[in-house]
Amino acid sequence: MIETITEKTATRSDGEAKPTGSTAERLVRWSIATMERTPWWLVAFAARIFPAAVFWQSGRTKVDGFALKDSTFFLFEYEYALPVIDPALAAYLATIAEHALPVLLVIGLATRYAALGLLIMTATIQIFVYPEAWVTHGLWAVALLVVVARGPGALSLDALIARRWRAG
Repeated sequence: MIETITEKTATRSDGEAKPTGSTAERLVRWSIATMERTPWWLVAFAARIFPAAVFWQSGRTKVDGFALKDSTFFLFEYEYALPVIDPALAAYLATIAEHALPVLLVIGLATRYAALGLLIMTATIQIFVYPEAWVTHGLWAVALLVVVARGPGALSLDALIARRWRAG
């Protein structure tokens, strides 16, 4: 059986520990140990940037300068057709969120809340608008859940603020 958490060792005559097991076992242990050294800031940065890009690009299609396009109102009234909320209000709220929340994610400010907001938007889109796109929405959701659960990582304004807060 391959052990991935603890490495099998034997003691050599000179007292040094020597890995045991087959070459394949040692290769698996080495590769897993190498992958586990992936820095969290890199994972968190990717989990923030890629969903942010998707939502930012979507938001940009809805505006012309600082005004919402007529097509945006049409989409929210006829294609998206969310229950309970007025289509015009939904158009404004979604467009603002698609611009503000990705910026917060990219710079890493109020990051968990920005990710949570986009996660709620993703769930809304999945449930009410495009239920057949669950694979795409699932990928967005996983990245956003990672950020909600584990935070933005060291490469963020949140981390900078936290360091200064502790130092002061």
